[in-house]
Amino acid sequence: MLRSLVCLSLVAVFTTMSFAEDAKVPESIARWKKDMDKFAAADKKNPVMPGGVVFVGSSSIRMWDLKKSFPELDAVNRGFGGSRLEDSVYYADQIILPYKPKTVVVYAGDNDIAAKYTPEQILEDFQEFEAKVHKELPETEILYIAVKPSLSRWKMIEEVRATNKLIAAECAKTDHCEFIDIDAPMLGEDGKPRKELFKNDGLHMTDEGYVIWAKELEPHLAN
Repeated sequence: MLRSLVCLSLVAVFTTMSFAEDAKVPESIARWKKDMDKFAAADKKNPVMPGGVVFVGSSSIRMWDLKKSFPELDAVNRGFGGSRLEDSVYYADQIILPYKPKTVVVYAGDNDIAAKYTPEQILEDFQEFEAKVHKELPETEILYIAVKPSLSRWKMIEEVRATNKLIAAECAKTDHCEFIDIDAPMLGEDGKPRKELFKNDGLHMTDEGYVIWAKELEPHLAN
């Protein structure tokens, strides 16, 4: 009986410890574990060589056919759909820093705005992202693609542009950090997003949308 009680007590202790450890990671961030496991498996099968370009961020990155846009580029896609900038901060230890890239291209902030994060909160997350990358990789270039104007989230355009303005200013005063402005090229003569650049959901982009992004990004990658 005593032995059973001791065993039950140990189980309770370890279970509590496990829950305590899990509690350290917010559920909104922990939900990406399957994506991280998938990336880890890919790395084990095909190790990423240092000095390349890592693309990270939300679904606009995940859905990007990098080989089509940049056939000569040694690029690694580590986008995970639905993610926010804070997620890329948290998982940088797994999907950015180990690769020792020459350049990191990041697109995040879109879902943050949809989740009611303020431009100031998103700026803080970007500052954390930049600091985390540059603490370990001080010479790595960070290219931040502006939060895009989209059909489905056009009502949020003021927040989008306020966010972009803050991050552009941050990049302007930060070494090895560039802001890639894709706002104007994605707008039509009426000043609104061009329909042909988006899929039926009005949020995710067609190949034509990615052509614009690649055109704006390519000169920065050449350096």
